[in-house]
Amino acid sequence: MTGRYFENFMRDLIKETSPAAKHERILEDSLFKLLSMPYPNLSARFQKAALDLKQTVVGKTWGFTHQRNPRINDFTLYTGALGTAFLLFKSFQVTHNSNDLHLSSQIIKACDSASLQARAVTFICGRVGVCALGAVVAKHQSDQQMVEYYLAQFKGIKVSEDRPDELLFGKTGFLWACLFLNKNLGDGAIPSTFTRPLLNAVIKNGRNLGARSGCPLMFMWFGQRFWGAAHGLSGIMYVLMHFDLPPDVVEDIKNTLKYMIKNRFPSGNYPSSTEENTSDLLVHWCHGAPGMALTLVKAAEIFGDKEFLEAAIDAAEVVWNRGLLKKVGLCHGISGNAYVFLSLYRLTGNVEFLNRAKAFACFLLDRAGKLISEGEMHGGDNRYSLFEGIGGMAHLFLDMVDPANARFPGHEL
Repeated sequence: MTGRYFENFMRDLIKETSPAAKHERILEDSLFKLLSMPYPNLSARFQKAALDLKQTVVGKTWGFTHQRNPRINDFTLYTGALGTAFLLFKSFQVTHNSNDLHLSSQIIKACDSASLQARAVTFICGRVGVCALGAVVAKHQSDQQMVEYYLAQFKGIKVSEDRPDELLFGKTGFLWACLFLNKNLGDGAIPSTFTRPLLNAVIKNGRNLGARSGCPLMFMWFGQRFWGAAHGLSGIMYVLMHFDLPPDVVEDIKNTLKYMIKNRFPSGNYPSSTEENTSDLLVHWCHGAPGMALTLVKAAEIFGDKEFLEAAIDAAEVVWNRGLLKKVGLCHGISGNAYVFLSLYRLTGNVEFLNRAKAFACFLLDRAGKLISEGEMHGGDNRYSLFEGIGGMAHLFLDMVDPANARFPGHEL
């Protein structure tokens, strides 16, 4: 397997046609057959494929053994059992199959026991995610007792000052979980008095390092000033934009994003960190243009600034040209990169972005299995997980059923 991505040979816009249409290339190529389908038909294909993948993921990550003895080694949303629970909850939201909701709840309960000693304090990698998702699933089950249990557990988690500020392992990942709860349970679930001290600490840290970095806000993780969604600026800025902030902090956020736009690569891609600002290689959600695009879309939506929308579209162009990665997952794969186009479609209503998301998703639907089996594509270090493996592909397919409401798990709200 050579190179980071496949050459994108797909056309921007492929008109939907009836099954009787006589376009030779479409008729002879299974991928172009998918791309030419009327969307309701394609949506049904995505849903069927997603449910088949979901069954595989459940079988491999939970299965009969876990049902009898539900001990879990990895409980996290990122690579563990909570990712399976999240996928089941997404499936329930699409199909309204109560069996999915029940199984999601059972897996969350096992994750609850497995995560009691966890040190991470974020939605994606910590016990915080277990409690937040547990409360939301319990609400859908009309189990108020369990909602209260998970909320009490959530509020009892302490986030120390020495925690980093980023999304995967730090304070911002905890704040994202607070936003997730308020979105799904109501704005009073996690009051501002609970989040304000942590929010102030993140802003203070960002300003202190920013003063030495030439950027209004800057953050350090493992000795580097990262820019990406997972560990750096774009992920942190996304979360901060959802809070009611003083005008001077809002200006710092805007100017931080403008600093990043000004200092992007000539290609339109973004450095992974200030320390790695000469290596224009990564076009992943975790590092590079994809994660930044999602944040810029939110900035354009909140601030109404044309510069942010134009920069988001520029980043999406990088993803279109270099984002058909030789990996399948959400964090650093095609599944995650497809959400860039879905996010822009949701904001603008421009069907070109839906067509690009459809192209990436159809590429996976048509070719991922074969390419993985032939060693031309990486199925993920944790093959059945949400963020690295086919669990993320299943989630994308479920979102393609209703693309106007698609959200990147753990990043978009």
